[in-house]
Amino acid sequence: MEKALTTRQLTLNYDRTTIIRDLNVEIPAQQITALVGANGCGKSALLKGLARLLKPQTGAVYLEGTAIAKLSTKAVAKQLGLLPQSPVAPEGLTVRELVAQGRYPHQGWLQQWSKEDDQFTESALAITGMEELADRPLENLSGGQRQRAWIAMALAQNTDILLLDEPTTFLDLAHQIEVLDLLYDLNRTQGRTIVMVLHDLNQACRYADYLVAMYQGTIFAQGVPGEVMTEAMVREVFGLESRIVRDPVAGTPLCIPISQRSASRKDCA
Repeated sequence: MEKALTTRQLTLNYDRTTIIRDLNVEIPAQQITALVGANGCGKSALLKGLARLLKPQTGAVYLEGTAIAKLSTKAVAKQLGLLPQSPVAPEGLTVRELVAQGRYPHQGWLQQWSKEDDQFTESALAITGMEELADRPLENLSGGQRQRAWIAMALAQNTDILLLDEPTTFLDLAHQIEVLDLLYDLNRTQGRTIVMVLHDLNQACRYADYLVAMYQGTIFAQGVPGEVMTEAMVREVFGLESRIVRDPVAGTPLCIPISQRSASRKDCA
């Protein structure tokens, strides 16, 4: 398995609090990887560590086999794009202006805005279906449209690897599927490596080729969804009883949670 990103004995801190400890993970190239786990388990911290936004206390992150700490900021930005959770743009910024910001890593003192920058910006708008909305201010868009605009900005950056922190947060179900379908198509048609934090286990299983389940700053399990998504994993990682069945539409694992209330009603019957 070709690896896009790997970590070796990675430890990450927020201030003086250790969030990730001695973590080893492998992110397969040209596949979709979903990071899952309970709140506070370190998913977002890992994503920031992979993007070099958090400096390791110990250990290292490797980008296509090279220690990411040895690469320049511009070199990293040309290979890896990050879409943080709930990004914020200046008021009045249009979709096209936002997307154009993805080209900044390719600018320099001797190379200003170019024809190539125009091409990548327009291509990103087309791929995400945002051409007709290109001149609208972001604040006038729906949640799903805004999220597509941010993804377009990441695409304009023209990186082989995309990291997305909860790309479906605050979106209704229809817009969640719209965004996930877009990311799936990008992976399948362009071979982009996509790593995303997801809370919905069933969506993670349906869209991801590779699943990483985290527990208290460590890796509980990693592999294909059919191997990782087990009742034991859900019990240990989320503290929840469940039944894992086959999704009748996608054929992927489907997690059905069992609440204490449901169990009590069953006992009474």
